Amino acid sequence: MVKTADGYEPQPGFLQQHIAEMPELRRPEMPDYEVVSLEPLLDSADMTPDDWVRIAGAIALRHDDYAGFVVVHGTDTMAYTASALSFLLPNLSKPVILTGSQLSLGHVRSDGREHIITSILLAGTAPVPEVCIYFASRLLRGNRAQKIHNHDFVAFDSGNLAPLATVGVSITINTHLVRPPGSGALTAAVLTCRPEVAAVRLFPGLGARMMGQLLALPMQGVVLETYGVGNAPSRDPALLAAITAATAAPREVVIVNCSQCHGGSVRQTLYSTGAALARCGVIPGHDMTPEAALTKLYCLLAAGLTPSEVRARMQQDLAGELSLT
Repeated sequence: MVKTADGYEPQPGFLQQHIAEMPELRRPEMPDYEVVSLEPLLDSADMTPDDWVRIAGAIALRHDDYAGFVVVHGTDTMAYTASALSFLLPNLSKPVILTGSQLSLGHVRSDGREHIITSILLAGTAPVPEVCIYFASRLLRGNRAQKIHNHDFVAFDSGNLAPLATVGVSITINTHLVRPPGSGALTAAVLTCRPEVAAVRLFPGLGARMMGQLLALPMQGVVLETYGVGNAPSRDPALLAAITAATAAPREVVIVNCSQCHGGSVRQTLYSTGAALARCGVIPGHDMTPEAALTKLYCLLAAGLTPSEVRARMQQDLAGELSLT
């Protein structure tokens, strides 16, 4: 990112220039690396699912040539991309580490310098065959991470899973948390369509009319961000009827219940207000983040699965994104 009259924006060649000026990357203990630039360069706020597919394809194409991969990415939608890549790269047997910075590399106090150095080191040497986010001395599972701060160097956290590794004077890998490597026969998942999915955050006063509009055609999948352990208003029959009409045939919209809380799990039948959603055809998202649930829902629908197949797969752990206990 380079500061312009309109604010910070990406500039071609900027990353390569700063990486070339890092003497640490030329030390003998560092892995060899190559910088590949995907065009066009994007502020991460401009990311779309097509860009998730583009990154996954670039990694799959070069999978056999490298020990690991670092994706330099803006922080705003990094959790979405990391989650999506975990579903788009099945059978992963090497690290894929997303990293970025709160302060641009052009800033004298940029946190990006250490992030890039350590991410390259981890990607080339660490036995962590997962899609991860490295930020502020912690390696987080990508589909468990969320951005929690826009003005602090500790920008990401994982409310339901401890870091896969911590980096201090030494690097400590929590091997008991790391998923086993896949077969290594990596091919990016094939997406056959561009489904209509959305995230809807509940708030006091959300009524049936608005809910009906949010769930109307052509909507195919929704992550419903509920209160607490998966609760929603239960005293508005019209609101519940709008949800039921969407999930029932012939629409069969897949609605996944995720909590607005940063940590914890959806327990949809613990309170009567959550059980009402279950009767409406809403499925629990367990302890998935909304980012993981949304990208997983998109990838499953885009793979051409039927609504019933998507409902079943949404409640299965595909890439370490949820715990069923």
